[in-house]
Amino acid sequence: MKRFTDFVKSSVPGVTVILVALLSHPSVIATAQTLPSGNESSTNTANSEQWQTAYVLGAGDRIQVTAFEAPNYSGEFLVLPDGSINLPRVGNVAVRGLTLEETASEISRHYAVFLRRPSVTINLIALRPVRIGIAGEVNRPGTYALNAAGDAGGETVFPTLTEAIDLAGGITARADLRQVQVRRQLINGESNTIYVSLWDLIQTGDLSKDVILQGGDTVLIPTAQALTPAEAVQLSTASFAPDTIRVYVVGEVVEPGAVEVPPNTPLNQALLAAGGFDRQRAAMRAVNLVRLNPDGTASQRRVEVNFNQGIDEESNPILVNNDVIVVNRSGITRFTDGISPVLNLIDDIFGFFN
Repeated sequence: MKRFTDFVKSSVPGVTVILVALLSHPSVIATAQTLPSGNESSTNTANSEQWQTAYVLGAGDRIQVTAFEAPNYSGEFLVLPDGSINLPRVGNVAVRGLTLEETASEISRHYAVFLRRPSVTINLIALRPVRIGIAGEVNRPGTYALNAAGDAGGETVFPTLTEAIDLAGGITARADLRQVQVRRQLINGESNTIYVSLWDLIQTGDLSKDVILQGGDTVLIPTAQALTPAEAVQLSTASFAPDTIRVYVVGEVVEPGAVEVPPNTPLNQALLAAGGFDRQRAAMRAVNLVRLNPDGTASQRRVEVNFNQGIDEESNPILVNNDVIVVNRSGITRFTDGISPVLNLIDDIFGFFN
């Protein structure tokens, strides 16, 4: 398999600058991993209420402690770096690793020294940033911090799977949304995997598929084996798809270089976005399409150009991020470019003698 640079350098002279710009910001696509399967219950997505019940406190969380009929013992408290909160008259109480219900019981136990039958409730005001990893068919795989937010009704809006994908630059055109994997570390140190079909979210609007993420989760977006043109259109219009992708049109076009186009853009449209063929110099019958592979190699194919052709995998394929379209010189252009230095030299010689 040829390296990516071999394809481009052998096709069109003078595209080194374009190539450097492309390779300095590659879309890194992680190799798909085999993750352990979870049990049947792990496949059921939790709603916000269930998630808050299971949430365990950690440094950076902010909670509201309400002691019934005891306002002096109530208030907002930040979980400190050592995992404790500082309560009135009581001092530091360790809450790291406790659920909200367990925290209420622990605070009630301490308040019982000062209050008769204390009744304590805990509300989560602000969550610490949720750090997650995301790999596979997204444009910027890596580690990200997600923050919870509050809605108009004062309810906590927890970070979700689609929010993480959006933060990672959106999905690529090769994403398999039917087999998204969320790997989660459990309290006992074991790991579990949740399998999610975001395709159902696109098709039916089923919000239960938009899994709420927890700190330490790892998201893997696998590569689809094949997509129909109709599926590609739906994929590109998903809310977590990128607004644009970048492709490169080099060689004999009016405006060679990087072109920002919407996802699901076919080859013909990208050629037109670059101003179309330079009709004095271009070989207009066919172009070369170079595509970067996950392992750093590249594949090249020849595409016959027909501007009347609709989307078609053979003659007008849908482009993906960082694709390169190479428009070669026509035969006559190569000939004249080759003899131009000779003619210039002859002119210089005769000019010298004259």
